[in-house]
Amino acid sequence: MTISPATLALIQAAKQATHPGHHTNKLLHLFLHFGVFGLFFISIVDSSFVPLPIPGVTDIMLVLLAAQKTNWILLVALSTAGSAVGGFFSYQVGHAGGMAFLEKHVPARIFKRVCGWMQEHAILAVALPAILPPPMPLSPFVLAAGALNMARSKFMWTFTISRAIRHAIAVFLGIYYGRHILRIWNAFSEKWATTILVVIWSIILVGCAIAFWKLYQTSRSVGTRAAEPEAS
Repeated sequence: MTISPATLALIQAAKQATHPGHHTNKLLHLFLHFGVFGLFFISIVDSSFVPLPIPGVTDIMLVLLAAQKTNWILLVALSTAGSAVGGFFSYQVGHAGGMAFLEKHVPARIFKRVCGWMQEHAILAVALPAILPPPMPLSPFVLAAGALNMARSKFMWTFTISRAIRHAIAVFLGIYYGRHILRIWNAFSEKWATTILVVIWSIILVGCAIAFWKLYQTSRSVGTRAAEPEAS
């Protein structure tokens, strides 16, 4: 049976109405092009002490991917696994660097508050920053957990479960409010699509390079301090 051009046009219009913004928005297309692999990488960085150009990038990707009908179990599982990797990485950095590293990399105005919370309410000091969205800081508490020798298993369980809850909430928003979110996203990003993507990923890669350099410096300083007693 031959389908007329008018019928094809109606089918295309129906698809567009069902999936608003699908492949029409350049930034959305590029952002989602990274897919679940990009989500896994971003969630690692987002849960570490590496600064991101936009706070909550993982949440944005989860909402958009969920709105595009990506399997919600896969989204929560991958983002939580990535967060666990990033959290463990930052915990190890804080543990290796100790209080000196923490004091150097955490702003003085919140240093004492972070340490006080970690000493008095260790689980809450990890769980709340892991669940709450920006502007709640995360990295100072994760670094403090390592520097103040919070039990690794307790930290990992608390951090991972808390991030899973946050990611599940983001996926819920994408599933139930995806159409409205995509419409707003399209209106916001239509003009600056390529520029925004280039800036975001450039800053992420530079931030990762800086983080690995700081980790290298920290490991060298720890090794130097360990070698000094032996030399004496």
